[in-house]
This record gives sequence, C-alpha cells and structure tokens, in this order.
Amino acid sequence: MDPVGIAIIGGGIFVKEQHIPAALASPLLSVKAIWSRSLRTAKEAAKLIPGDTATSVELYSSDSGESKSYEDILKRQDIAGVVIALPIVDQPKFIEKALAAGKHVLAEKPIAKDVATALKLIEYYKTVSAETNASLAIAENFRFNQGWAYAAEEIKKLGKVTGFVVRMNSMIQTSNRYYKTPWRTVPEYQGGFHLDGGVHFTAALRRLLGSENAIESLIAQTSLVSSHLAPVDSINAVMKTKSGAVGSYITSMGTTMEAFEFHVACERGVVKAEGAKVVTVRGTGQDAVVEEKVFEKTSGVKEEVHAWAESILSGIPNPEQAPELALGDLELMEKMLISGDRDGARQKLEYQHVEEFLEPLPQLRVHPVGIRSLSCAVHKDVNELADSLDLLDVFLEQCNLVDHAGFAEFVNSQAKLGDLGV
Repeated sequence: MDPVGIAIIGGGIFVKEQHIPAALASPLLSVKAIWSRSLRTAKEAAKLIPGDTATSVELYSSDSGESKSYEDILKRQDIAGVVIALPIVDQPKFIEKALAAGKHVLAEKPIAKDVATALKLIEYYKTVSAETNASLAIAENFRFNQGWAYAAEEIKKLGKVTGFVVRMNSMIQTSNRYYKTPWRTVPEYQGGFHLDGGVHFTAALRRLLGSENAIESLIAQTSLVSSHLAPVDSINAVMKTKSGAVGSYITSMGTTMEAFEFHVACERGVVKAEGAKVVTVRGTGQDAVVEEKVFEKTSGVKEEVHAWAESILSGIPNPEQAPELALGDLELMEKMLISGDRDGARQKLEYQHVEEFLEPLPQLRVHPVGIRSLSCAVHKDVNELADSLDLLDVFLEQCNLVDHAGFAEFVNSQAKLGDLGV
C-alpha cells in the first residue's frame, strides 16, 4: 500500500517533538516536504527524519528562493495533505490556501484567535470543500487520550451530573521554552497562554460532561498574577449546564499553587480525572467502592495524526477532529475571558451544542489508495473488518451522513470488498 504523501508546515518545538514523530509512526503517511519560515528551522526539523528517507524530504521556506515557497508545496500532486502548526494569528490564512489547493488539512488548536475568525474559517471551509473536496481537521490531542474517554464513559454510568470542579494551577516561568517563543512572549491574541494551552482543558471538560451537559452560561473573574504572562494568567469561573448542573473552573498559569484535576459529581458517585489516571467512586459513605485506573501516558498526537490519515483514506472526516468541536472549545475559553474583562458579566454560549450546530460532514471522495488498502493496514482479518464496517454504517446513519443503502453501495464500489464477503 502506498502511504498518503503529506507536508509538515512549521518548524517549532511541537512540530519537532510531536508532529514529525507521529507522522513517521503512521504506516499510512509519508512525509514528502517540510516548510518553515526560515531554511534553518526547516533543516532542524528535517534532522528528525531517518537517514534512509531523509533524502526524499524536500525543504521549503520563506527565504529559500524561487520554487521553494509554501505555495509551491501546494502545487505538488504527490502531496495530498498538510499538517499545520504555526502561530495562532497566522494559521487561518495558511489553512485557507491549502483548502483552496485541494489539500486535506490537519491544523493545530486553537482553530483561530477568536470565535469570529473561527466562524469565518469554517464558512470558508464549507464553501471551498464543496469544490475542492478538501477536508479540515483540527488537532486537539486531548480527544485522543484514553483517560478522558474512559472517564467520560464512567460518568455516564453514574447517572445525572450534579456538579463539577476543575482545578489547574501551575507556574510558567520565563525560562520555559514555549514562553521564549516570540509570538507567545508578546501575544497578539486574547488570553495569552490560556488561549494557546487552555483550549486543551476546555476540550477535556466538554468531553467529560458530554453534549447532554453542555455549558449554557458562565460568569468569571480574571487577573494577572505574574506580570510576564500578560494579558491574564488566572481565571475563576462558575458555569451552568443545560441540564441545570453548576460547576467551577479554577485555573492559573502564574501561581505557586499546583493542581491538575477534574471532578465530576453524579447521582450515584463521582469521577476524578487527571489525564492518565482516573478514579471512580461508586456510591457514597461506607458503601462506596473506589476504583483507580491508570493509562499509559501519551500526548495523544500519534493517535490523532493516524486518525487523520485514516479519514483521508476513507473519505470520511473524523468527528473528533471536526472544526465545530474546536469552535466550542474556543468559545468556552473566550467567554470566560470576556466575562472577566466585564467584571463578571454573565455570558451565554452559542456553540456548545455540537449535535445541533454541526451540519452533516462533507462526503469526500476516497483517496486513491482506497478503503480496502486502509482496512488491510488497520485490520488483521476479514471478520474484524466486517464488524467495523457494520459499526461505521450505523454511525453514519445516526449522523445523517448517508443512508444505509448508499453506504453499502459506497463500500462495494470504492473498496471493492465484495470478494471478501463484506
């Protein structure tokens, strides 16, 4: 099976430590090119490519001269997708150019610097993808951590959510290598590190609460404790869900306190999630049963990049990478910041009900490698493949993406699985 050719756009810390290793780890992808603002940083990123394949990876940059620009990458027929990790304010224009060129995009969170910009980007995506067939996925790696998914399922087992508390406290020092990145040191966007890193935590909270407990309103106070983390580094918010539950969201990136915990109380117990560790308490008092489960610590980036590759091959966008989900993560953070700026004025949220806001995903053409090649890489036997396709069929029907007969015809024509008995 020929893997999907991709380009890495960016040469920063996260690209070198996460994106490139993740792309190399997926048998479904082949890194064909790297672009960065300078040839120097592109070369640094390219050092991570193994010697046997490094010679086939071409380098592009803003200072490399003729035929080595970002636009030149987008002209290449052997590159089907791009992984984009650039400064927050710059990223949307790179995304739009890639989509216009018909390239599938996996872009780092946050989706944009604010909700208004994100809405314009999503609208542009919907318009252009209808013509170019390109897909837009937003990389929120917390959605691919096993711990958060497990905790969300445990919460569902314990009945109605009655309350929640989120506490995340840390100190980002001036010596922090991410802080030393110029665009983070003097941010040109709201919230500083809360927008850059904080959307991970709003994504985690939304994952735990589920759509039935979507946040509908909030009030917040914000402050700047450590002057080097302007404009704000601390948020204390009170939130109310559509189900009526009230919870608190307390976080600071400039405090001497330390905490990282998500507590969700339910009718029949409580779940405490700390990323890789989840503690479930079933019942109350002396009759309570405590269960602790620890998962392998992982960033989730390898999983998200591989999932993106699968979506390109199948022609079906991964719902966990939907731009609308990322919009909800961004909105929750933005509303806390706005409320803080307005001395605690109540804010109502519009884009948390994903099942209502999310329109049917575009039905993309299958990548030339085809579903059959994808399934051979992912599944070990025909029975497992058949079961997976049955589940996918049900999911697509429920999401109103295609009808049952249409999906069966799609599988038979695109994947040619008739000879496998599927």
